[in-house]
Amino acid sequence: MPPWQGGGNMIADVTFEKTVFQPIPNKFEAGTGNIADAVGLGAAIDYVNRVGIENIAQYEHDLLVYGMQQLGAIQGVRLIGTAVHKASVMSFVLAGYTTEEVGKALNQEGIAVRTGHHCAQPILRRFGVETTVRPSLAFYNTFDEIDRLTAVVRGLAAQRR
Repeated sequence: MPPWQGGGNMIADVTFEKTVFQPIPNKFEAGTGNIADAVGLGAAIDYVNRVGIENIAQYEHDLLVYGMQQLGAIQGVRLIGTAVHKASVMSFVLAGYTTEEVGKALNQEGIAVRTGHHCAQPILRRFGVETTVRPSLAFYNTFDEIDRLTAVVRGLAAQRR
């Protein structure tokens, strides 16, 4: 099979008469390899190893527990998915609002969340909802950021009581 694109490390030899390609898989890898991403991935792995994957997991879990407590205390918030050992995402709905309205209000405050069905319609329907607001937490998030998120949600809830 001939390659569809040419250049870079895929070529073993070129003359005016013919081109000889490297053996597979290099034959189909035109251009210079993605060196920057490989170096970046290595640096990221080094960083995670320095911090410690267990420390990262514990911190994310602590953020999740705190965030779920804070959101759950807001009148009109219904948490969706409350398993003890779950991934660090907080799905919820807010009475009187569409998830899109909540997401837009958070976005206006610089808080990024996802709204929608999250490619999980069967489980959402089992909970009796079609969409949720879903903040995702990672080890670079802070407790202050959760406080900012819950302040916006609390403000929205107070407007529709």
